[in-house]
Amino acid sequence: MKTVILAGGYGTRLSEETGIKPKPMVEIGGMPMLWHIMKIYSARGFNDFVICLGYKGHVVKEFFSTYALRTSDVTFDLAAGTMQVHRYGCEPWRVTLVETGEHTMTGGRIKRAAPHLGEGTFLLTYGDGVSDVDLHALLRYHRESDALVTLTAVQPPGRFGAFNLAEGQTLIRHFREKTRGDGAWINGGFFVVETAALEYIADDATVWEAEPLTRLAHDGRLAAYRHEGFWQNMDTLRDKVYLEELWASGRAPWKIWT
Repeated sequence: MKTVILAGGYGTRLSEETGIKPKPMVEIGGMPMLWHIMKIYSARGFNDFVICLGYKGHVVKEFFSTYALRTSDVTFDLAAGTMQVHRYGCEPWRVTLVETGEHTMTGGRIKRAAPHLGEGTFLLTYGDGVSDVDLHALLRYHRESDALVTLTAVQPPGRFGAFNLAEGQTLIRHFREKTRGDGAWINGGFFVVETAALEYIADDATVWEAEPLTRLAHDGRLAAYRHEGFWQNMDTLRDKVYLEELWASGRAPWKIWT
């Protein structure tokens, strides 16, 4: 089954990093966010990727063009002009990189990737979010529904600590750091999509999260899989620092691979 990753956006709120690279190539623990996302899917047995490129797509191409070499043991015989691979150290990934246009919207990127998807079901996610979502449970949930698209619904953590303070009191009796926001569920990506849903996408200007999902919901063909575990996007420098801290601690919840 194909996994489509949207990796063409500008990442304007991460301008400290994205002036020279697309947001999915911003590194966490020395490896691009895109790599972390692919490792999540690969750990569940999904190894066939279609990556939608846009802004500075050449950076993604350059990464994969040398990835196998950088992860393998090799001997270069410079006099003979040969290279011998002793240990092939990379994952069993098949990666298709599709130029979907620098200014194309998310829906348009998916539509442009259609020739590489075949018929039936594919997985889809954004290039800036990680999670410990059970992809097989998500897929089962989708197949048991009548939906053309199933999204993973998440409750992002609040950005501030919360506490209870009774009337007239000055001492805090209960404090909670990083609360679950206001309880609202949001689109966390990690979609399952039937190719028939691509008919809801008009052209390059179509935003996937706008008209297509709105119409799918109106038609009763959009389902939500509730994920109450870890989910975090990388929208700002603060998010990047948080993810870096989790990775450095050895307790990164999205690291479901060994």
